[in-house]
Amino acid sequence: MAAALVRPRNNRMIAGVCAGLAQRFGTTPATMRVIFLLSCLLPGPQFLLYLGLWLFIPSEKNAKRTAW
Repeated sequence: MAAALVRPRNNRMIAGVCAGLAQRFGTTPATMRVIFLLSCLLPGPQFLLYLGLWLFIPSEKNAKRTAW
């Protein structure tokens, strides 16, 4: 079973979005950051998506507090 999608406390650079996605999909945070930076070369709303994920993905601290 895959890990839950949360923004971890460690391995953060800005908000932990790439680190959380890397945990969820089983890659390294560095790989996820490179993928994000390369995607910024393409037209599209990548920065808005990052900001949205920052708002909607719970941090690890808050996710453990609200876990069942």
